[in-house]
Amino acid sequence: MFLKSLSISNFKNYTEASLRFSEKINCFVGNNGEGKTNLLDAIYYLSFCKSYFNLIDMQNIKHETDFFAIHGQYVRMDEQQDTVSCIQKKNQRKVFKINKKEYDRLADHIGLFPLVMVSPYDRDLINEGSDVRRKYIDSVISQFDRIYLDDLMNYNKALQQRNALLKQFAENNRFDASSVELWNMHLQKHGENIYQKRKLFLKEFIPLFQQYFAFISGGKEKVNIDYQSQLNDNDMESLLKENIYRDRALQYTTVGIHKDDLDFMMDEFAVKKFGSQGQQKSFFIALKLAQFEYTKNIKGFKPILLFDDIFDKLDNSRVEQLINLVADQSFKQVFITDTNAERIAAIFDKIKIPHKIFNIEKGTVTEISTHV
Repeated sequence: MFLKSLSISNFKNYTEASLRFSEKINCFVGNNGEGKTNLLDAIYYLSFCKSYFNLIDMQNIKHETDFFAIHGQYVRMDEQQDTVSCIQKKNQRKVFKINKKEYDRLADHIGLFPLVMVSPYDRDLINEGSDVRRKYIDSVISQFDRIYLDDLMNYNKALQQRNALLKQFAENNRFDASSVELWNMHLQKHGENIYQKRKLFLKEFIPLFQQYFAFISGGKEKVNIDYQSQLNDNDMESLLKENIYRDRALQYTTVGIHKDDLDFMMDEFAVKKFGSQGQQKSFFIALKLAQFEYTKNIKGFKPILLFDDIFDKLDNSRVEQLINLVADQSFKQVFITDTNAERIAAIFDKIKIPHKIFNIEKGTVTEISTHV
């Protein structure tokens, strides 16, 4: 599967743009702030029905206009062509269509055109709190496992109800153990399911991640992901019962899978504390490439891969390693943004692979190089 063409109207800093892409590698080059990332975000919209960067759809409409439109034409493995459209008008609901037929539920579109985005914002996976890492692992698993998503939604609903109950008991100076036990049962059932699936996912995911990191770094460092969960040593039922007095005092649920975290390690040290900027970038790039591989294994075909400004803080050898990697047959269509047009041109002088290079300036796109 690949994206054959893209057309956008009034999207972010673009008035109009139409592009036809290489089936392999496409590069958007230009200075910062010209609109390179906005093109990647338009492609991301067509897969996930939302922006990667700004979840408020109407804020993605170009200033002083009333709507934005994104249209993409995809070619599947069987040569079938699909046209996907997203139209957002001011103060109206978003309209999403495939082959001119509107979706009743946007969720029905997710997963049809799988895509993995790698962005500088991914450093938050390393440097921010545990909730960012939990959301990441949940988002990957949920794309392929509807039961997991249901368990997650039901767990969060039960957690909210139990927390509200604990707060209510504190305010009214009373306690009803049977009411709490009802929500304990829900947390236990769904929490145990979530824990087991997170463990299974990481068992399959970590070797892929280690393989990609070794390739990017040239095997200089060894990395690992440690799954930190209170359920590693206890069951959910015991945890909830043993901590009820603490929960009552603090008026919220202090134990459960909503406290899980991932420790990112390099040579047995925390990447967050001891990793350089380049090492951290290599780390989250390897995470996303492992996500690509995992997605490919589940879906049976290759997702589209978006690299947004990932070459900054990487030395030239690692940049060339990455380009060599995506030039391999393991990958299909790749989109790359970079501020250094000379670097991109020099790399493709060495690596003979189908590609297109587009120059982006003030929301205007010019195709400057094609190699078929």
